[in-house]
Amino acid sequence: MTFHKEGYTSLAICVLFIAVTNALIHYYLPDVTWFVWLWYAVSLFLFITIVQFFRSPSRKLTIDERQVVCPADGKVVVIEETEEGEYFRDKRVQLSVFMSPVNVHVNRNPISGLVKYFKYHPGKYLVAWDPKSSTENERTTTVVAHKSGLEVLYRQIAGALARRIVWYVKEGDQVEQAQQFGFIKFGSRVDVFLPLGSQINVNLNEVVKGGVTVLATLPNVSVEKTEA
Repeated sequence: MTFHKEGYTSLAICVLFIAVTNALIHYYLPDVTWFVWLWYAVSLFLFITIVQFFRSPSRKLTIDERQVVCPADGKVVVIEETEEGEYFRDKRVQLSVFMSPVNVHVNRNPISGLVKYFKYHPGKYLVAWDPKSSTENERTTTVVAHKSGLEVLYRQIAGALARRIVWYVKEGDQVEQAQQFGFIKFGSRVDVFLPLGSQINVNLNEVVKGGVTVLATLPNVSVEKTEA
């Protein structure tokens, strides 16, 4: 288990806040023992919450060129055929994973390949499970071309609390499956748009792990499986 680099600032602010508030309480209310101990408990809770949220656990990643791995920890909330209107402008299979504040918030590439398209969209902060969040919320869109020629689109979407999306990719980058491509803070959602004919390997409301759970198998791709 490691602490993710995106949490350094938040952890520093949290530690500073705890130190200052505890110093003030000891200075102004040294004899109010119950309140001092209560604030110790609150301080510990705040510290554990920050550490828990920005954790980046070690895990055995799934590497398989035929498969699409989950980009985030969370729960599958959408599996449907839909029109993707930003890049493909045709029918695709959409899978969406909702990330609650208690999930690991590292985002990972579903496939390996070349980043053909990337765009950041400013927007609203609707709750992440609202269907409109996919097109109206702050978000990023990334399209990666698989070596077979198939393309997969994935989208980071901010939620009501998630007001900072971080990404590490740009057009022209070569990315590796299951490696980190970004991070979203405090509850959010990731959409994945797959070619029609993809074999879906998860169910609605299934709990999934980023970089580990196989979401789908790409159609008409014949390559050998490799080990992580």
